[in-house]
Amino acid sequence: MSEDIFNDERSAQFFAVVHMFQRTTLVHMGMMPDHEGNRQWNMAEAKSGIDMIQMLKEKTEGNLDDNEDKLLSSIIAELQMQFVRAPQAKKEMEAKIDEAEMIQQAFINPRDGPAEEIVNDGEEE
Repeated sequence: MSEDIFNDERSAQFFAVVHMFQRTTLVHMGMMPDHEGNRQWNMAEAKSGIDMIQMLKEKTEGNLDDNEDKLLSSIIAELQMQFVRAPQAKKEMEAKIDEAEMIQQAFINPRDGPAEEIVNDGEEE
């Protein structure tokens, strides 16, 4: 596969380094689980990862071919979009976790869980 995208082994190695920063950045934005399967949100670390890839782009200016430059630019742009979306994604994830915990508690302690009262219109209490 690397032969299709990259011109040489050095190019593939360079993008392996970029991929490491990309993956770490996505983990810190909660967009993918860490090595233990947990989600985390550390926006300062995520920003640092984006900044590192941006620095690599600046330092390699003029040394990348057009395809490599476009690929690197698109990786940075995608990470920046995900960075903007991360706070909302965190809220949505926390809401799902809260709902799952409430449902779990309803099964553990049914008397304390949420309940609906069903009343027929024709019946009097």
